[in-house]
Amino acid sequence: MGWLYQHAVKPALFRLDPEWAHEVGVDALALLGVIRPLCAVLERVNQLPPQLHRPVECCGLKFPNAVGLAAGFDKNGRAWRAAAALGFGHVEIGTVTLHAQDGNEKPRAFRYPTEEAIINRLGFNNAGAAALTERLAQLPGPGRRKIPLGINLGKSKVTSLDRATEDYLGSFRLLADLADYVAVNVSSPNTPGLRELQDAAWLQPLLAALVVENAARTAAGKVRRPLFLKIAPDLDFPQIDTVLQVIADLRLDGIIATNTTLARPASLAAVNEAGGLSGRPLQRRSTEIINYIARATSGRLPIIGVGGIMDEVSAGEKLDAGATLVQLYTGLIYRGPFFAAEIARALAQRQRQ
Repeated sequence: MGWLYQHAVKPALFRLDPEWAHEVGVDALALLGVIRPLCAVLERVNQLPPQLHRPVECCGLKFPNAVGLAAGFDKNGRAWRAAAALGFGHVEIGTVTLHAQDGNEKPRAFRYPTEEAIINRLGFNNAGAAALTERLAQLPGPGRRKIPLGINLGKSKVTSLDRATEDYLGSFRLLADLADYVAVNVSSPNTPGLRELQDAAWLQPLLAALVVENAARTAAGKVRRPLFLKIAPDLDFPQIDTVLQVIADLRLDGIIATNTTLARPASLAAVNEAGGLSGRPLQRRSTEIINYIARATSGRLPIIGVGGIMDEVSAGEKLDAGATLVQLYTGLIYRGPFFAAEIARALAQRQRQ
């Protein structure tokens, strides 16, 4: 299957505009997701064999393997039902915002094949939290899915920073019942001002409000959801220390490291496109941050490692650095639909040795 993707499918997709090719992929997985017999066959083919099957437990959830689909691929929750069939152990949908929005002006996604990289400035294009709630409410909910489903929340572009907390709370209230865990995205470079929410003055009240809202679920007879914060790779270590202090003070469940970067390697220095860079150039920096967080928290804070996973070595490095789980997205584009299954098997074999 890898040969077929590399020599037939990928060349055809790469002749399309990147965003159009992405939509083709989402449509294909959405179709696969409703063909349940085919999904069942693929799940059996791509699941780990019994001798390698060691579920990963994190924040009270059980993941059949360590590899997840990162937020950004399935913004509107259309394709996630096929994720287990491709070998993923969890999937994170979104980023979703309280208000529907079209995102930034096109073109807004660009491939750099020699670097195995992508730059995007999509800008949280999605149908909004209410539409996602309606879609998910018709499908199996928490505890009845093949794999855990995370929902990634962002700030609506029309919402000012001083109203950000209200915006995130609105999405959380709509979607928490339908999520296995919730990720708070304050690190996309493509919504003006969003990254300012990583500063303690903004971050502390935002996360505190979400923590209080989450705790109130228990009093209301509902299940509290694990809360993760997704941070940028462009923070320096003192800034990360500040974020970690807020997380510790509020007893947040975990952290996702990292989002896309505004930095450019020397090979892409002449590229003029604005937006977040993902793929192989992000690999080293994201792993450095994972390692720093793991050491700073003595390994007590669950970390989902994201950024530049293009093979089993780069995935293994994230786990060695201190990640509990990993996620990929750009690697899927360059390696093919069964890349997650390959990585999950390689990581399971590696851990067995």
